[in-house]
Amino acid sequence: MISEEQVRNVANLARLGLTDAEVEKMSGQLGAILDSIEQIQELDLANVPPTSNPLNLTNVVRPDEPHRELPREEALRPAPDDADGLFGVPRID
Repeated sequence: MISEEQVRNVANLARLGLTDAEVEKMSGQLGAILDSIEQIQELDLANVPPTSNPLNLTNVVRPDEPHRELPREEALRPAPDDADGLFGVPRID
């Protein structure tokens, strides 16, 4: 079990403002996570090869190959607004 003091310390490092109820809840949840990690660490994984994904997937994205440059006028054509040859966007206050 992780103590509430440890939860408050981690929350402070992460700049999180937690209520007392959240600290108490997180203490139990983080304790359960650490217990699960301890169980995993007890497994004999000496003959298990490292893997980043359990599924045998391959990259289906096209190769990154250079193409002709898109002319500015063509790029701006679908834009609802342009300002001096740039994309015009609403001001954010």
